[in-house]
Amino acid sequence: MATIDVFDISKNKVGEMDLNDTVFNGEVKGYLIHEAIKVQLANRRAGTVSVKNRSNVSGGGRKPYRQKGTGQARQGCIRAPHFVGGGAAFGPRPKVYSLSMNKKARKAAVRSALSMLYKENKLSVLDSFTLPSISTKGFVTVLKAFDLAKTLVVVDEPNSNLELSARNVKDVKVLKAEHLNVFDIVKYNNIIVTQSAVRTIEGVLQS
Repeated sequence: MATIDVFDISKNKVGEMDLNDTVFNGEVKGYLIHEAIKVQLANRRAGTVSVKNRSNVSGGGRKPYRQKGTGQARQGCIRAPHFVGGGAAFGPRPKVYSLSMNKKARKAAVRSALSMLYKENKLSVLDSFTLPSISTKGFVTVLKAFDLAKTLVVVDEPNSNLELSARNVKDVKVLKAEHLNVFDIVKYNNIIVTQSAVRTIEGVLQS
């Protein structure tokens, strides 16, 4: 069974903990990670771009002029695309870009991403991440103690002091364990997880 050191926020080692091999030390399946990221990014697309075609623009209830005798080309409606103010021809229409991934594969993708970080020594576990007050400086001090940049912080319980302290720090995100996803794991170079969050993640992903 994989083990990892547990630190406090000053990077003093306070113990060790066992990690579930299935979740944190399993096979890294790159194709599943790629698929999960593709699904997440596709589902973020709004697909709401749209233009008015000739049936949507106003006006043009009758022929603009008579069929013959004017010397001009015959026309049936001023809503045609070649008229100023007419509808657009072959313009973009609303589209659904959403993709899906089954639950079993989605969990396997998260396990692969976590295993990848663990094997690259980019996973740090804290006994807790409690700040006495809202302090961006205090939060940055913790990151400097661990010599980390571009970091994902995963906690188990709501932590307003931590969330407010981290919100103005570049390339840092605080996330609850229940919202852990492949895109955020891969996006950030390092991940800090509290002990309780580790157990929550294992409980969700090992099944």
